[in-house]
Amino acid sequence: MARDGERDDPPAGISRRDFLRGGAAVGALGSAGLLAREMAEAAKGGPRMEAGVEIWGPGEVPVRLRVNNKSFDLRLEPRTTLLDALRDHLELTGAKRVCDRGTCGACTVLLDGDAVYACSLLAIDVQRQPIWTVEGLGHPESLHPLQAAFVENDAQQCGFCTPGFVIAAKALLDRNPNPTLAEVHHGLSGNFCRCGTYAGMRKAVLAAAPLMAGGLQEEEGAEAEDAGMADAAGGEPKKIPKKKKRRRRHHG
Repeated sequence: MARDGERDDPPAGISRRDFLRGGAAVGALGSAGLLAREMAEAAKGGPRMEAGVEIWGPGEVPVRLRVNNKSFDLRLEPRTTLLDALRDHLELTGAKRVCDRGTCGACTVLLDGDAVYACSLLAIDVQRQPIWTVEGLGHPESLHPLQAAFVENDAQQCGFCTPGFVIAAKALLDRNPNPTLAEVHHGLSGNFCRCGTYAGMRKAVLAAAPLMAGGLQEEEGAEAEDAGMADAAGGEPKKIPKKKKRRRRHHG
């Protein structure tokens, strides 16, 4: 540093411009070195402690997802959304990216029985919770009653929003096996269809309701029969779990 009254000139034989360029290069290399160290720490895949707080990322970390009754061990950046994990890492493309803002419902999946927007959840936050996508409901050779009802009632045009509506309808009927038309209207209000096939969708849900309710009654009957047999054999009777009432955010 120059003293008072003296100029702070570069060393002899070096122009001021070259001196400034060299200083900028040294600063850039120093920043790159710090960034490289941070990236190396992140690549280890585990958390690190900073000021007593556990920090994950920004590199990939181990994430375990349970989707359609199967477990998947992935390596994802903590910022990865559930939608990106499903589409880009598990190749489950039924959930669609449309608004990417949690408003259109095209990315709807079931999370522990609730209809949720996959674009608005981080994959790391929903680990080991049961997730169901439209791929887990049925397939062309054996359609789920809801999927078959959507086909029979012409409840789709371009089909881009259809998977989200099917999942939203599944959540509705699991919660309310015998809904009214008004209740179906409200239950699907978290999803948008640009083609305007709402009338067909509502008819499809009403048509599928008794079929799904019948299947649920058969399942509960089988559970009750198993519980009775265990009781008759002197064993511990099975407890039949009651379905929890769940809420979903709807558009006003």
